[in-house]
Order: sequence, then C-alpha cells, then structure tokens
Amino acid sequence: MYISVAVSISIHYLYQVKLFIKYMISIRCKMMVKAELEKLGLSYGSLDLGEVEIYNEITAEQLETLRVELLKSGLELMNDRRAILIEKIKNLVVEMIHYSDEMPQLKNSDYISEKLNNDYTYLANLFSEVTGTTIEHFIIIHKIERIKELLLYDDLSITEISYRLNYSSVAHLCNQFKKITGLTPTYYKQMKHKRRKSLDNV
Repeated sequence: MYISVAVSISIHYLYQVKLFIKYMISIRCKMMVKAELEKLGLSYGSLDLGEVEIYNEITAEQLETLRVELLKSGLELMNDRRAILIEKIKNLVVEMIHYSDEMPQLKNSDYISEKLNNDYTYLANLFSEVTGTTIEHFIIIHKIERIKELLLYDDLSITEISYRLNYSSVAHLCNQFKKITGLTPTYYKQMKHKRRKSLDNV
C-alpha cells in the first residue's frame, strides 16, 4: 500500500530546513523518510508527525534525488502551501487524539487556532474547501477510531474513555459512537470477548 507524502521546504536560517510531510503518522513511514535522509548524508533533528528538521543545506540535486527515491516507495514531494496547512491540521488532530493521554481542555477550535497560529475560521473554511468535510467531522471520526482501540485493547471503562477524550458525558459518547458505527460501545466491546472465546475453542 502506497502512502503519499507531501513536503514543503521553509529555510529559517542557514543550514536549517524544515520538511513538512503528508501522512507521516506511522513508524514505518518515519523509518522510510529517515532511511532516505541518511542515504543522502543529511543530518536531522526532531522527526515528528508531519515534519522533520534538517541541519544541512539541501542542494537542488539532493532534493531531486530525495524526490525520486521517495517516489519509488509511493511517497511524493510537493510545495503546495494550502496542502501543507491541511496536513498540519490533520496531523495535529491525530496527535491530539491518538498520541496524547488526555484531550486538551481548550475548545478544539481554540486549540487548533493556537497551535497553528492562525484564525480558526480561515482554517475551517480551507479544510472544508479542500477535503470536502469539516474539521469537526474529521475530529469525530478519529475520536471514534480511538474509542474502538481503547475498547478492544485497553481495560478502561466507557466512563474513563469518555473522560479521556473530553466528552461532556457518557451518553454523548455513546450516541456519537452509535451514529457513526451503528453499534453501542458496550456491544462493540463484547465482540472482543466473543472473538477470544472462539479462538479458545480452536
């Protein structure tokens, strides 16, 4: 399965380049990017969701080599600023929901606006225009996926999950979960035990 990666370059000062990377949300994706950077002899600092800092000056030839090598793995370099901003929003949501112990106490709109140092109305309009869905719906879909993960692979109760993901109530979580999946969280969790039982009988 190919992963499309978008990279935008902004030079903050001599010998520091920041690459913004689309869909860099897995260890596999990070390892692929790291391997290509190391082949080119490029030193890098933080390698986070969606971005990496390079401490060398990148020549046009190195950039072209990187582009070609990433294409072999289904990765793609881009310079579309709007696409980069969309990816920043997506990566921020993924990090907020999947890689944090607790959701921020700020409203989603305030948190995203603050983190990206941009007006939320502008970000929301851009996101909707480019993706065809709203930031809020994107957040909901990822929260549901996180709930599924916690229900199947963790020992947290639905009340604890509700608190961790900053739902106003358990009822709110349950209603949203059923609206998206067609199942109640309780029934979804029971499916885990049914699968375990059938495996025990093999």
